[in-house]
Amino acid sequence: MALLFLDKHYLAKHIPLHGTNKKIGRLILWIEALGFSIFITLSWVTELVRLPYLIYGEPFEANWKRALIRTIAVSLVWFWVHVTTKRLLKRLHYLEGFLRICGWCRKVGHDDEWLTMGKYFSSRFDTRTSHGMCPECVQKGVDELKQKLK
Repeated sequence: MALLFLDKHYLAKHIPLHGTNKKIGRLILWIEALGFSIFITLSWVTELVRLPYLIYGEPFEANWKRALIRTIAVSLVWFWVHVTTKRLLKRLHYLEGFLRICGWCRKVGHDDEWLTMGKYFSSRFDTRTSHGMCPECVQKGVDELKQKLK
């Protein structure tokens, strides 16, 4: 079930597009935090409820020092995993920020298909597109035209 929430296509349908990558990153960090919190909680519940005695019938003496050491060890691992995951998500967010554009036809690569610029922007951002020329291209065109007329 957790993999379903981490699936990019599932999330794209169920989370609004604006800020999606950051929301997914926060969701991943929250799931990690939940997992480590459950592990720490179980460590303390074992000492409080005498879980080994209840499950296996073993003699049991509460050892709070052991629970504290487990908590510190798990917290250190949690911190390392959290920092590493955050760095990986930041890098992934940076890399996903690039737009793949074909060098020949100028189509935009999105998921598994290549769309024209107009289709990409209208499907992704609710933006209409039109055509125009930047000042550099206008000047270049004028210069080419002057060269042809000479």
